[in-house]
Amino acid sequence: MDSRTRVSIALRCDQPDRVPYCELGIDRALAQKLMGWGPGTNQAANLEANVYNVDEAKALAARLGLDNITYVLRAPVYAEKLPGMDGRLFYGNGLLTSRDKLSLLQLPDPHDETLYADAARFLAGRGDYSTWFVTRMGIFPTLLGMGAETFSVALYEDRDLVEEILDRYVAWAIVVARRVCQMGFDVYVTTDDMAFKTTTFFSPKVFRELVLPRYRRLREVVTLPWVIHSDGNMMPFMDDLVSLGIAGFHPNEKGAMDIREMKRRYGKRICLLGNVDLNILGTGTPEDVECEVSELIRDVGPGGGYIVTSGNSLAGYLKPENALALGRAVAKYGVYPTSAS
Repeated sequence: MDSRTRVSIALRCDQPDRVPYCELGIDRALAQKLMGWGPGTNQAANLEANVYNVDEAKALAARLGLDNITYVLRAPVYAEKLPGMDGRLFYGNGLLTSRDKLSLLQLPDPHDETLYADAARFLAGRGDYSTWFVTRMGIFPTLLGMGAETFSVALYEDRDLVEEILDRYVAWAIVVARRVCQMGFDVYVTTDDMAFKTTTFFSPKVFRELVLPRYRRLREVVTLPWVIHSDGNMMPFMDDLVSLGIAGFHPNEKGAMDIREMKRRYGKRICLLGNVDLNILGTGTPEDVECEVSELIRDVGPGGGYIVTSGNSLAGYLKPENALALGRAVAKYGVYPTSAS
């Protein structure tokens, strides 16, 4: 069974030949260690989005044992960008702090065909890999662009400003989604963080008033299997997200959500993606990684509807030997029927 078929079956909550292994992102700093690459030709862009051409993406996938490759196209975030260690990017103060700053919000023209030229080249060389289009719906860049404090106050004192910024992002995402869903991608992914480890950034009431209607608007044009990503404890929003008819949820962050409970509650309705502990990948041994993966496959894999991923992405600070051990462990333990099937 090829990777495209394997992932497609898992996202339908069915059981393929083995549990797929996929990632939403790989930091270039880690890729350089794994592949012996030098700095990219456009290091600033590569740092922000971890952008790879299709040959690089396939080489990484082969090295790691991945079933997918990812193409990233996100609208810009209007916040200070702060480089951290190991190629990590952090966002600082938001720039969209008042209505007179809205002139800064200039998004690429989503109707311009040149915006999709690189994506078309990526698809042309993808081979048998499941090819994922990674973008954002818009709530996360809205929050980052305004800054957490300004955003939170404006929810109650100037909701119109929040909605105007959010609607610009959502309108852009809708046009892009309509276009890319016709191009031949296999999976559509939005990455909008909405939660801390303990609970969500805002209440379920605000989510249902502000965010869910925009997700529904986007849902009208997304014709591919849709995976939603958010770190943190998203349990207060999960019933609403599942009601959208999404295919999967990522990453079911360890320490914030119980992926085994998610399997019991939602395993027949959505595919679960996750959640190999980043602490183990960063500080443990290959044997620790193998144990972690085998236990996840044992508990979450039976019946299908499960894709192994790291607990977020393959960050630059992870041990290369542990990143390699992850893929090997999936190949070793993921063949159906698993021991607990």
